[in-house]
Amino acid sequence: MSVFEYAEDIKKSVDEVLKKCDSLDILVNGESDLLDEDAIVILDNAFANDTGVDKNIEIDNFVTQEEEIISISKEEINNNENIKRIKKKNGNVKKTNKDFAIKKKEMYKNKEKLMTNNPTNNENVVLYSDDMTVGKLADLLNVPSTELVKKLFLLGIMATVNNNITFETAELLVVDYNKELKREETADVTNFEEYEIIDNEADLVKRAPVVTIMGHVDHGKTTLLDTIRKTNVADGEAGGITQAISAYQVMYNDEKITFIDTPGHAAFTEMRARGAGITDIVIIIVAADDGVMPQTKEAIDHAKAANVPIIVAINKIDKPGANPEKVMTELSDYGLIPDTWGGDTLYNQISAKNNVGIDSLLENILLIADMQSYKANPKRYAIGTVIESRLDKQVGPVVTILVQNGTLRLGDPIVVGTSYGKVRTLKNDKNEEIIEAIPSTPVEITGLNETPMAGDKFMSFETEKQARNIGETRKTNSRLAQNHKASAVTLEDLFSKIKDGAKEINVIVKADVNGSSEAVKNALEKLNVEDVKVNVIRSSVGAITEGDIVLAKASQAIIIGFNVRPNNKLKDYANDNNVEIRLYNIIYKVVEEMEAAMKGMLDPVLEEKVLGTAEIRKIFKFSRVGSIAGSYVNDGIIKSNAKARIIRDSIVIYDGNINSLQREKDSVKEVKKGLECGITIENYNDLKEGDIIEAYEIVEVKKY
Repeated sequence: MSVFEYAEDIKKSVDEVLKKCDSLDILVNGESDLLDEDAIVILDNAFANDTGVDKNIEIDNFVTQEEEIISISKEEINNNENIKRIKKKNGNVKKTNKDFAIKKKEMYKNKEKLMTNNPTNNENVVLYSDDMTVGKLADLLNVPSTELVKKLFLLGIMATVNNNITFETAELLVVDYNKELKREETADVTNFEEYEIIDNEADLVKRAPVVTIMGHVDHGKTTLLDTIRKTNVADGEAGGITQAISAYQVMYNDEKITFIDTPGHAAFTEMRARGAGITDIVIIIVAADDGVMPQTKEAIDHAKAANVPIIVAINKIDKPGANPEKVMTELSDYGLIPDTWGGDTLYNQISAKNNVGIDSLLENILLIADMQSYKANPKRYAIGTVIESRLDKQVGPVVTILVQNGTLRLGDPIVVGTSYGKVRTLKNDKNEEIIEAIPSTPVEITGLNETPMAGDKFMSFETEKQARNIGETRKTNSRLAQNHKASAVTLEDLFSKIKDGAKEINVIVKADVNGSSEAVKNALEKLNVEDVKVNVIRSSVGAITEGDIVLAKASQAIIIGFNVRPNNKLKDYANDNNVEIRLYNIIYKVVEEMEAAMKGMLDPVLEEKVLGTAEIRKIFKFSRVGSIAGSYVNDGIIKSNAKARIIRDSIVIYDGNINSLQREKDSVKEVKKGLECGITIENYNDLKEGDIIEAYEIVEVKKY
């Protein structure tokens, strides 16, 4: 708390508090400076000695006197019921505030030191760095370097003391010395996204499961959550559709369940893309009268990619036309086989609006939670994830976070993403001020120097100095990382990923027709190179969308387009997110290139270069010439000798060559962006207004 807040709390002037701080060598300069817990305890004792009265007794007496005054006031206005209620309410609020003040002081005075999140020194663990050499590893193992050189020779690896060594090879060597090899990042507290914390089993306690509800628009996601927490949110939202991310905790059968309410699958995946695995269980909600819709399919893809248990809630079973059996059959096609049919997916038939089947759904959540045995250690400093954040003009950054491990307390120094500060206020999902938050608890905090992003990880620390140093280091590292953005996997780096230990390559397949998407998917899933498999996380019909790119970024996936073409806006979006899109029109080419890439033999000598695009605005038909496409060049340049493909509704319908190119009445070699022209396509006349002509050429890629 600040000097001003402390002065108000103990009913002293700011000047009195500042003078006392000066006499006690507590370094503060003004009323806005923050006092840490130790300073508050020292000041409490000093002021108590001055007056000879214990501060807690003083507060208790104040509360008692205030209650007596309120009680007398109530008796005097007994004839006026409205005023009586107002007085009673005000009395309760004041009493609650005083109770909280007492609890806060008690917490500061009796604050126990939590376990730090610093790595414990383990003699059996060797930390691997990217520049590890044979000699450096020998030093860490405390053995002669020649001994490791001999072992490498026996493994068929010719190496000297100064040669670099891969993680996998080093792992084989350290096993001989009964050691465990871990990457350096797992012990770097400034990189707590990758930070590895191992808790003793004796310190772990049961925590509440964290649940996310996903599904198609208007299938009842918010109504279900509304019914569960018995408040009314949906009516206050635009069109009854969720507009903001929130987190709520409910109690059922004396056990807590935490719900994360997201506005859509993109937000869920964006948080996953930032390393935020916050969800334990996903509920897919489907309307019984509507069935599986496009967003339902997306929800299933995202939930499966997150690798968490899925519960299906078939909603609106009491509506005319409801057909739960049909929904179950449709979902079975996506791998969600009902447990009643011998599968492993739990299904619940519910009516969120009329509160039918909700108890059974909550019981299934607790059943999965018991089976998965979700645990955390409340005895250490807190670790968790940002759910949402906003900037308030009066209090600064306001951040909603989920504590995933440890305990977050009022006044704890904290680093969130690249921002840092001290927990100035701590509120639960009911907007009540609390003094601490245990694992699986969603809370709202203030006190940071900057506004973090949804999905950022946080960690609390013992001292403000430590938090500030780590926060500033992370900010510096973040700036440097902007120049080396992490990208999704590309075909060119597949082999290096496999060498680094990847056992699965994620792929998204988009095709023009269902038969093609299934054929490409089946062909890719049959590939197996050195026990590395291709995992098709999404296979669907239609154009490549922003949702595909978001999923690819989050899942480190390659997008394969078969007879589909992304527009320029999507290409730019993919480039901005460093997601590779590979386009094909022959199935064996897809398989051939993927297999070659996995074996490290990919040799891309030729590359397609898109020259430009033109939109057909009018068709002119002549008996001798055929169809002439009166076109406007939207982007780049169109050349008379270029190859061309005709794209209709993002689907490639023809691939051939440009036959002729005219500007007004003259034949020309090229037409630039912003100009009109006439184009004929070799051996193809089925052109329509609105079609896109994409001109391209095949160029040889120079190798260096």
